[in-house]
Formats: sequence, C-alpha cells, structure tokens
Amino acid sequence: MEDFQEIDVNSHALSWVGKIHYDFGFITQSAFKKNGLDLTKEEWSVLKRLHVNDGQFMNDLAYITHRDKVSMMRVVNSMVKKDYIYRRPDGQDKRVNRIFLTAYGKQIVEKVLPIMYELIPEVQDSLTKDEREVLIHALKKVKARMAEIAEDKGLI
Repeated sequence: MEDFQEIDVNSHALSWVGKIHYDFGFITQSAFKKNGLDLTKEEWSVLKRLHVNDGQFMNDLAYITHRDKVSMMRVVNSMVKKDYIYRRPDGQDKRVNRIFLTAYGKQIVEKVLPIMYELIPEVQDSLTKDEREVLIHALKKVKARMAEIAEDKGLI
C-alpha cells in the first residue's frame, strides 16, 4: 500500500474553494429567506439557467448545474409544485420534457437578481481588481487541469 502524505486542509487551495462555496450558499439561502423568498440555492441555480435560456432539457439542466438525474428530478418536482417552472414535451421527441419558467417563476427571478447583484460584489469587495483578476485566472487554470485529469483518468 502506498504511503500518502497527510494534507493540511488549511493550506490546501481546493479546501478553501469548498469552504467559500459552502459559505456563499449559506449566505445566499439566508438572503432569500430574509427577503421572503421560498427558494433554495439549488432552485436558484435552475431559475437563473432558465432565465438565460428558457426551455432546456432536464438532462441539460442536470449537467450544467452539476446534479445527477435523480437529484435534478427532485429539484424540478419541487419547483413545479411551487409554480416556478413547468414541463412540456419536446416537439421532436415526446419522451423528453423541456423545462420552462412560469410567469411566477419569472417574477421570482426578478426579485432575486437585485439580491445577487448586491451580494456578489459585496462578497468580493475585500479584493482589489488586480487580486480578483489573478484569482479568477488561477481558478480557471485549476478548472482546466481538473478537466484534463478527469479525461485522462476516464472520469468523464
């Protein structure tokens, strides 16, 4: 068996990315609740994708929101019950559904956008413009490397 060097999670960049992602999700969820919105961060992820490109296939939404099909089905079912979205069979293939925003779902998006437009810059305001650019550049490099590793190891 190989010996593995123990990793100090506080000096591990990906650990910090995970912590930031978790904390931002918590802050986002709290902001939704404070503003009287019955919305999870997972549901927001779907709403914002549909806001940009309405009528997507559920499998495509699962892929771009990094969810498996079962998890995506639960999120979609919850959102249908809340009247944020609706399913409609595809015109070409009736076996698959496209997902669309309802009028109410569009109203929710319009309520959330100002919250996010305020929150995101506020979270980043501890960084200078140059620091943000360096951070984004470094994260893009890490993401590209992860894609290479995943492809090389047959993980995707």
